Formats: sequence, structure tokens, C-alpha cells
Amino acid sequence: MYNLSKVAQRRLLPTLTRNTGVLSTVSRSYSSAVNGPVIGIDLGTTNSCVSVMEGKNPRVIENAEGARTTPSVVAFTKDGELLVGQAAKRQAVVNSQNTVYATKRLIGRQFKDPAVQADIPAVSYKIVAHNNGDAWVEANGQKYSPSQIGAFVLGKMKETAEGFLSKKVKHAVITVPAYFNDAQRQATKDAGKIAGLDVMRVINEPTAAALAYGLDKSGDSTIAVYDLGGGTFDISILEIQNGVFEVKSTNGDTALGGEDFDSHLVRHVVKEFKDESGIDLSGDRMAIQRIREACEKAKIELSSTVQTDINLPYITADATGPKHINSKLTRAKYEGLVGDLISRTISPCEKAMKDAGISNKEVNDVILVGGMSRMPK
Repeated sequence: MYNLSKVAQRRLLPTLTRNTGVLSTVSRSYSSAVNGPVIGIDLGTTNSCVSVMEGKNPRVIENAEGARTTPSVVAFTKDGELLVGQAAKRQAVVNSQNTVYATKRLIGRQFKDPAVQADIPAVSYKIVAHNNGDAWVEANGQKYSPSQIGAFVLGKMKETAEGFLSKKVKHAVITVPAYFNDAQRQATKDAGKIAGLDVMRVINEPTAAALAYGLDKSGDSTIAVYDLGGGTFDISILEIQNGVFEVKSTNGDTALGGEDFDSHLVRHVVKEFKDESGIDLSGDRMAIQRIREACEKAKIELSSTVQTDINLPYITADATGPKHINSKLTRAKYEGLVGDLISRTISPCEKAMKDAGISNKEVNDVILVGGMSRMPK
């Protein structure tokens, strides 16, 4: 990508920065045009969050569990209960087929889309084709559109905001990846409508991050927003002149994110276990869910350590007794496993700079956004 040693870097919180940036700008724009509060929502692939304005400052609201981000996970229990957020994530191992996550990667896509087909073997739930050819999910024998699943998460965000404000919330601004097409943007608006929200505007995530970065910044500069999140990658080149933003170009990959990094590591662990024990776990949904959660944890740990362990006792059993996964993973090994994914971010960056008519030397700042940007490499 860029020679980052020559560029000032700013690493921002993945969802919180985008959220506060969009809200602080848009809320002011609409403050006199609507009745009631306007909330800003970052509907993320992995996590989501919601914020409101307190005077002139944005406030990211803590959910019922006291966290400022909520897992974008929805679960349907056998007794008909709907779980959203951390409660859904906690029971994913024992209810993997009916626990749905990362559906932002499916939103606005056809079932035959190569990106959807690539996700089918990587998730623990069923991805199915709707009558119109769209990619839907199935849980407890019922089919749901990605917009419906997104609506459950947005409903949780709406509920969190209403609990904090002690009043009903109708108006919202939602961020989306810059590379989302019209169908994906409309599907996101549909999710908001299903959740009972009037989606006043859909704003690009990198732009929202840049807004937060530049609120108090004066002078002229050119910045690159490198946003590698849970399910999508965006690169945007923006010019700032006296606090006014102009998006010069944007590029990215709507099928590249943390979920892909997790899947690469899951496949490695499954292959390693098969080589050692002769047992293929790829068809065991519960085992795969346990491995995926352990891999996500290991990935995060390797951002601050050079080695970690993946230990999963009683992952399966055969005639000789129970089997366990005990694997050591170094940062160097992990970086080698996901090297192809990192390389996939380079071409969009080069195209974005070419479209903007600049070289990497003309980029004054690089804003790193999204959980995967925390990876040291």
C-alpha cells in the first residue's frame, strides 16, 4: 500500500469514530427540520453502535450490558425467543445453526453471487435462495432476508437509544461501506424501515470517520481513510479545505473483512487437526463454531502478542476417546496464512489514488479504521 513510514497515521476506534463523525454533522443539519432526536447508527458486520447528540458533542450510548458496541448477532431459540447482541453470541456454540451473524455481507446480493457462494461453507447457519434469487438465511425452518436480520440489530440500537433518552426515537442516519451499490444501500434503508426508523440519510463509513477526524482541524490536507472492518474493505481519498470535505475517490471490496481472516484461520486449524487425528471437523457445525470463536480470540490477541494458544478440549471423540485441539500460533504464521487477504487491499488503494490523481507522497494523513486495521502487519 502506501509507504506508511512517510505518512502520519491515526488509528481510530472501528465503529465509534464513524458513528460520532456522522452524527455530529448530520444532527446539526437536521436539527431544525425534524421533531425529536436524530440518532446515528453504525450497522457493522461484526459490531454495531448508536449515538446521540449531547449539546454540541456526540455521545455513544452504552447498551444494557454496559458496552458501547453490540455484536451484530441474531439468534432464534427452540422455544421461539429472539436474541440480539451479546445474548445471541453467548449461546452460539450450542445453537450454531440458528445463530446468524455477518449478514451485512449478504445484504443486497443474489444467492448466485460468488461472494455469497464463498460464505456458504464458512458460516454455521444456512444461506438459501429466495424466490427472487436474493440471498436469504434460514433459522428454525423459517427464512429471513438480510434486511430483516439487520432490522433486528437496528431495533436493538433504537431500543438502546430510547432507554437512554427516555423518549421514542424515529429518525436515524446509518453508515454503509463506501463501495455499497444501490441495491445494498436500499436494503439497508429497508432494514431501518422494518425497525421502525425513518432513515434520513445513508452515509459512507470512511466519510463519517473523516468527519470525526476533521471536526476541529483547520488548514488544507489530503487524507486516506483505510477502513478494514468485519466484512468489507473501503479506501477513500478526501481533501479537507478549511473544514470542508471533498471525496476525491473511493474504492474497495465488499467481500473482504475480518470474517475472511477468521475463515482462513479456521481452515488452518481444521486441516491441522485432521492431519494429526484423521478426523475432519468441517461438517461438524458446533465444532466449527467453537473453532471460529477461538480463532477470532487468537487473532485479536496476536495484535498485541507474538504468540498465542488455541485450546479447545473435547472438540470431538472417536473410538479411542475424546479429542482436543491444542495449537500454538505465532504472529508470523498467522500473517503468512492471511497474506493473500492483505494483498487484496493494495489494488483498491492504488486505484483510489489513481482516480484521485495523486501519488502516495501527496497523502498527508492515513486514518486507519475498522477492527482488522489493528493487525500490526
